Amino acid sequence: MEGKRPNVAATTPDLSVQVGPLTLKAPVMPASGCFNVGQEVAHLFDLSCMGAIINKTVMPGPRPGNPPYRVLERTAGLINSIGIPSKGPAEFLEHQLPFMRSLGTRVIVSIGGLSEADYAGLAALMDAQEGIDALELDLSCPNHAERRPFALSADATRSLVRAVRRATRLPLIAKLAPNVSDIVAIAAAAMEAGADALCVANTYPAMGIDIEERRPVLGLQTGGLSGPAIKPMTLRLVWEIVSELDAPVIACGGVTTWRDAVEYLLAGARAVQVGTANFTNPRAIPDIIDGLRAYLVRHGFARVTDIIGAAQPPERRARIARPSA
Repeated sequence: MEGKRPNVAATTPDLSVQVGPLTLKAPVMPASGCFNVGQEVAHLFDLSCMGAIINKTVMPGPRPGNPPYRVLERTAGLINSIGIPSKGPAEFLEHQLPFMRSLGTRVIVSIGGLSEADYAGLAALMDAQEGIDALELDLSCPNHAERRPFALSADATRSLVRAVRRATRLPLIAKLAPNVSDIVAIAAAAMEAGADALCVANTYPAMGIDIEERRPVLGLQTGGLSGPAIKPMTLRLVWEIVSELDAPVIACGGVTTWRDAVEYLLAGARAVQVGTANFTNPRAIPDIIDGLRAYLVRHGFARVTDIIGAAQPPERRARIARPSA
């Protein structure tokens, strides 16, 4: 990364990245739960431009989700308390997975559950399907045994990832929670247990109060904050993990424009997920990819990998730049 920037004759930089064992054609993809599987926006842009497609988290059986209100807009973000409604794996396998496989990009299936057995069972089921490239584990689901999300405990995270690792050969992406005292320790636990990459991070606990009715707005009082407001905080988490661990990171939190994506890549993330921005701009993902490409051309970079970790101290850059990192 030191010295002169590479000269680029072509105006089409290589956007491909390696995230653990996965090669992605571009470092941009939707976040789980914020895009469905793209059927509603397929007429707006070519979905094959994305590095991967990710579904809304599949649960072991049908779930109604949380009572209303479920969504609350705020100045710089969105508070949601959706509750992961799900029609179960059979519906997903019949109606969503075939569409995901048709897109010509990587297929990452997000799974959740209330116990290790739930996750392991879904992982084994997905392992038996054709055309799935990786699993994303939503570790923010509540663990019934401990009555709190798996992602809040290094021990619970380690145990869950280990159980899923035994159930599948598919690459595993562990999606972490941001509201923990030591996210590096939890990230390390996930990697030690067999995760191939990390998604950093989920939403931040938040709430809103109706001042006229004098009561919480959301049906379950609290929810998770996403959107531009959380990007600086999640950027710090990505920086900390990449600084300490040899772990491929997919950044998720407040990516709204290509500038946000570039910041995360400079911090050391290998790819980004786009969530809330899809609601305000259904073309957010291709716009971000186009902006990232233009940034690379403007600065003379032949490959997007040339900027991954470039904001880190020199002694860390070589380690971060390794495809296996």
